[in-house]
Amino acid sequence: MTATKKMTARSGRMTQGLEKAPHRSLLSALGLTREEMGRPLIGIANSANEIIPGHIHLDKIVQAVKDGVRMAGGTPMEFPTIGVCDGLAMNHEGMRFSLPSRELIADSIEIMATAHPFDALVLVPNCDKIVPGMLMAALRLNIPTIVVSGGPMLPGNVRGKRADLITVFEAVGKAKLGKMDEAELYELEEGACPGCGSCAGMFTANSMNCLSETIGLALPGNGTIPAVSAARIRLAKHAGMQVMELLRRGIRPRDIVTEKSVKNAVRLDMALGCSTNTVLHLPAVFREAGLPLTLSIFDEVSRTTPNLCHLAPAGPDYMVDLDNAGGIPGVMAELNKAGLIETGALTCTGKTVGENLAELKAAVRDHAIVRSLDTPYSHEGGIAILYGNLAPQGAVVKQSAVAPEMMKRTVNARTFDSEEEASEAILGGKIKPNDVVVIRYEGPKGGPGMREMLTPTSAIMGMGLGESVALITDGRFSGGSRGAAIGHVSPEAASGGVIGLVREGDKIKIDIPARKLELLVDEAELADRKAKFRPKRKTVKSPFLKRYVKHVSSVAQGAVLE
Repeated sequence: MTATKKMTARSGRMTQGLEKAPHRSLLSALGLTREEMGRPLIGIANSANEIIPGHIHLDKIVQAVKDGVRMAGGTPMEFPTIGVCDGLAMNHEGMRFSLPSRELIADSIEIMATAHPFDALVLVPNCDKIVPGMLMAALRLNIPTIVVSGGPMLPGNVRGKRADLITVFEAVGKAKLGKMDEAELYELEEGACPGCGSCAGMFTANSMNCLSETIGLALPGNGTIPAVSAARIRLAKHAGMQVMELLRRGIRPRDIVTEKSVKNAVRLDMALGCSTNTVLHLPAVFREAGLPLTLSIFDEVSRTTPNLCHLAPAGPDYMVDLDNAGGIPGVMAELNKAGLIETGALTCTGKTVGENLAELKAAVRDHAIVRSLDTPYSHEGGIAILYGNLAPQGAVVKQSAVAPEMMKRTVNARTFDSEEEASEAILGGKIKPNDVVVIRYEGPKGGPGMREMLTPTSAIMGMGLGESVALITDGRFSGGSRGAAIGHVSPEAASGGVIGLVREGDKIKIDIPARKLELLVDEAELADRKAKFRPKRKTVKSPFLKRYVKHVSSVAQGAVLE
């Protein structure tokens, strides 16, 4: 058997042999030559659309990938996936479909790559659910695969100050208070998001793109090279070429994603101060490789990992600054000084993490952006997992973005059964210092769909309450949320969780350093409430969401479909 036939063994199911003449006839109808059919067929999953700013330029990224595949002797074959823009879906019915879209994306890639047996895949995502959905598909299919994202957006500049999408969300509260006029708000609307790319800070999309690089399924630079940079096009070409090398060497995703990769992913998550959504997505991704990732592992790693970055929303720095400061290799090199990186983990370069760092001469180039091990922002990671009678199975907070005044506080419960009710109360001036906004029935089942609470968290910040008001929810947050925003409370209210028992005026104790979240109601009263409790059931009209509610697991397990 020739080398080419060995490389095309999978696609040979639809190209090789007398009985595949009809298949070749259909491929001929595409304009493919016999020579192209005889080469490895490389599926390229393209999530481009004209709706998401992070995806409007993916046609150019995909073209560069195709060029790389052809240069290395393969035949690229492009197919689409859906994608939801969380920013545009925020604070209305559309957000219920965002998290469920992750499963559809994974399923659709599995369908396309099985119905049309490609030899290898290049996956081209950029935004929130698209990245983890594609990673899940890569591990499920386990054929040679590389991920190459579209890259981060540059920050905007409005009236001499840097800005991003979250600046606009928080400006709504300022405008409500009369601290910003309509003219400035309009300038922010037009200038905060200056062009293509995933929103400029360490929000969910960029968190997952950085972690794709960290676990080894994307080439160095994938997480941080700006969308508008020529280096991003070169990266895409190299990805197209490198997937052919993975195919030649028989290196598959599950060869790369191992227990070592899990440790590196969670370690970088904590050092970078990534979105709390990573605690939802990484367990779902690693589950496809048969690798368990529990909330306890996140907390264990967080306690031993210094937080080295304060990228937006935690601080003033952006992804372009991280890229200039050395990117993900620089952060890994800094952590490796203390032996905190599994350098023996294999990556899609065909080399180990350690070999990559040595070859790149990786180092932090600007310690104002990526702090040294000696001067971290904190000695613990960016995310903390809280437990207590309010969250027996855990809750998640981005502690690197919490004001010092809110790290340990006893607050008064203000209860709401939807995001809309809570947002109206916040913007209506009904929430006062030392309150905690409790939003329930927004979990995977209760929402349904586990909407992001960016509107209420941004309203709290914009109304000047970030140092005195907390928010607790069984829903989740945008990567752009900041403040004492505690989400993923599990079990959720719809599953009988204690969050559904909270009443107006109850005292809740938040102690992030001690990892505690306690409803200060005596056990007898709590038992009485529980005996009388009947979770609310929302009327769900969507056939898709009805199926989702039946099969989605707890957020503590990654909200995967069982």
